[in-house]
Amino acid sequence: MSGVTDQITAEVRKVIHGKDRVINLTLCAVLAGGHVLLEDIPGVGKTTLAVAFSRALSLNYRRVQFTPDVMPGDLLGFNMIDKESGEFRFVAGSIYTNLFLADEINRTSPKTQSALLEVMEERHATVEGVTRMMPDPFFVIATENPFGSSGTQKLPESQLDRFMICLSMGYPDFENAVSVLKGDSQTDLKNVMAVADAQTLLQMQSQVKEVFVSEPLYSYIVELTELTRNPAYFALGLSPRGSIAVLKMAKAHAYVQGRNYVMPEDIHDIWGAVCNHRVRLSGRAKAAGTSVYDALNGVLGQAAVPRVN
Repeated sequence: MSGVTDQITAEVRKVIHGKDRVINLTLCAVLAGGHVLLEDIPGVGKTTLAVAFSRALSLNYRRVQFTPDVMPGDLLGFNMIDKESGEFRFVAGSIYTNLFLADEINRTSPKTQSALLEVMEERHATVEGVTRMMPDPFFVIATENPFGSSGTQKLPESQLDRFMICLSMGYPDFENAVSVLKGDSQTDLKNVMAVADAQTLLQMQSQVKEVFVSEPLYSYIVELTELTRNPAYFALGLSPRGSIAVLKMAKAHAYVQGRNYVMPEDIHDIWGAVCNHRVRLSGRAKAAGTSVYDALNGVLGQAAVPRVN
């Protein structure tokens, strides 16, 4: 269904200008069944990206602006007494949707962050002993301001690991900045047409799982993973969950490219987005001025690229 993925990308491009890589990687994460973390300053289009995907995929969508007073019950729901019947009834929270946008997730309390991230992992919510499943498909696009901004709560590594990829949209270049000024974001969003639906997305996710991976590529992913555990460069390396995310994203990337098999280039293209929030640089690497992306690119340069027939 590469034609459908092309149509989805084209619709999102109507409102997100000059960020084809971000759009492509976000689509890959959705097809791989993962969640997306967008870390960037306010006002660069993170929310617009999420809304555009919900429209192109014709999915139910809800957004919560996270603040310190947002409680777990606001997301998961709560029981309250019905005045007429005198019995408790369940009031569903905002999490029960296909695409949930958690805006500025690092501005809320750790307790609320944990409630959301538990649902992301388990894909169900338990309120007072009753478990309710999330709709299918279900995925989260969360945004956060860079740590150090006023009122932010840093996400722990164990919770960051729940996100399949972490992206930064960055500022638009000159030409695209002019296009943004000429456009009307609300009007442009209304022009984003539905080119797929929930059932189509589920079908594509199933097809992504069937993308072929040759034996040398499994070994290649493990070798890359082990290289991120080199204490000379990394204080925290890639976990087994991280290597699984690399595999899933590589499959989705191959699928979006119109192939039913993975190539080393698929792994290279998604490597930084999958790994950058899962590893931590060593003190030596920081002192040398090495960035996380530099260190991860160095890992790619250390492992021999397998030949795939």
